Amino acid sequence: MLFKNIETERLILRPVTEEDIQDFFELDSNPNVHKYLGNKPVQSIEASEAMVASILKQYKTNGIGRLALIEKSSTKFIGWAGLKYEDNLRKDFNYFDLGYRLKEQFWGKGFATEAALASLNYGFKDLKLKEIGAAAHINHIASNTILSKIGMQATDTFEHEGDLCNWYEMTNPYE
Repeated sequence: MLFKNIETERLILRPVTEEDIQDFFELDSNPNVHKYLGNKPVQSIEASEAMVASILKQYKTNGIGRLALIEKSSTKFIGWAGLKYEDNLRKDFNYFDLGYRLKEQFWGKGFATEAALASLNYGFKDLKLKEIGAAAHINHIASNTILSKIGMQATDTFEHEGDLCNWYEMTNPYE
């Protein structure tokens, strides 16, 4: 498990805690945030409690999981990013997944790109992962742009819950 924070120029990526539940609720109850995630924003604080509990379980089970994104200049929780062991999204294989989700007021400022690059570096340099995958709804222009910009290669499409998604991969450039 990650015991140290990851720092970038403008962000701190730190392990999620139960104190983040309200911020997760603010993030995931926004319908705009869930536009390309099945249009199912959370309806209750209990749903956010369950998500945080799931991340904490991933830390124990897999030694990895999503991290809280903190803006250095304001110390505000702006979302989450990072890697997790994914065994649900793709039915044909499991993989280490790169993901990010930000509160809407922080969109378009380069934070997701900055966090995604830091996550890739951590996964490849510190964890010595051989490959990292990512998925983005085919119509989610911002997310597809970020994944391409950070060097991930679109190699396939697949369907998830009726939505067509682009599949991205990157192998460890340090090996």
